[in-house]
Amino acid sequence: MIKINTKNRLSSVPLGSSANLKVGEWVAAIGSPFGLEYTVTAGIVSAKGRVIGSGPYDDFIQTDASINPGNSGGPLVNMQGEVVGINTMIIAGGQGIGFAIPIDLAKGVVAQLKTYGEVTRGWLGVTIQDLKGDLAGYYGVKDATGVLVADVVPGDPADRAGIQSKDIITEVNGKKVTSSRDLTTLAANLGVGETAKVTVLREGRQKTLTVKIGKRPLTLAAASESRRKQEEGDYGFQVTNLTPELARRFNINETVGIIVVEVAPNGKAESAGVRQGDLIIEVNRQNVTSVKDFEELIDRSNKGNGINLLVKRMNAGLIVIRLA
Repeated sequence: MIKINTKNRLSSVPLGSSANLKVGEWVAAIGSPFGLEYTVTAGIVSAKGRVIGSGPYDDFIQTDASINPGNSGGPLVNMQGEVVGINTMIIAGGQGIGFAIPIDLAKGVVAQLKTYGEVTRGWLGVTIQDLKGDLAGYYGVKDATGVLVADVVPGDPADRAGIQSKDIITEVNGKKVTSSRDLTTLAANLGVGETAKVTVLREGRQKTLTVKIGKRPLTLAAASESRRKQEEGDYGFQVTNLTPELARRFNINETVGIIVVEVAPNGKAESAGVRQGDLIIEVNRQNVTSVKDFEELIDRSNKGNGINLLVKRMNAGLIVIRLA
């Protein structure tokens, strides 16, 4: 979001609704592909709600209007001249396959930036998986409706609300949940501090629990005070709670713990051998399951004697790292 101070009156383009966009509807992409200014390419909406593996909130408009370097970032407009998407990317090697961010999603991001100065996502604090094949039959769920709670993060919103491992989440505020992506999207779009009614199946019985939504833990692209705290003492590394996305990124099988997401060049942590992707299991032989645990143990440690970290590293197993 950019604020422009100017004495001249700037013309603007109206924002439409990507929710009302229909597959097969004509759209145009506007921009400067390869530096060719004022270029308009036309096509149709090929599909909606595309998931292409770029992140947990994938929900792209697919179009065959040509998108190339230079008009990505530009508007995708309907035949009423309304912006319905933001041209974003193509698939390498593909022809006539482009993707745009739905304008309704962008509206929510802009509103949060204007109000809070950052974008936050709602968080339940559960590890989930889709009910497929024999798993649905094992739990007696018809039509594989709902998602299975594989684990619950201790102390997080779901845990406080009474959601348990092996529960099957079927609805959030009356909206059906049929896949992990459904639940991730529904939770992310809820406001931090908002309460939500979550319906679960537990041993064949339906229960509705009230969950107070938390703030989604930090990712590699985010920076906030809770991560900056870990730089106290000039150790030079940052940690965050393990999330399913981070676990997949670093090929980690664990569902709970804290992970090193950044190591400052030439800092004490780098010199000691700390690496991005290390999963911290213990501090001075005390178990660590959350950033809060880590903070408390670091604060209680006698830093004059150094700090011993037990970490798990992919392809290396358990390693002890001593921070001077």
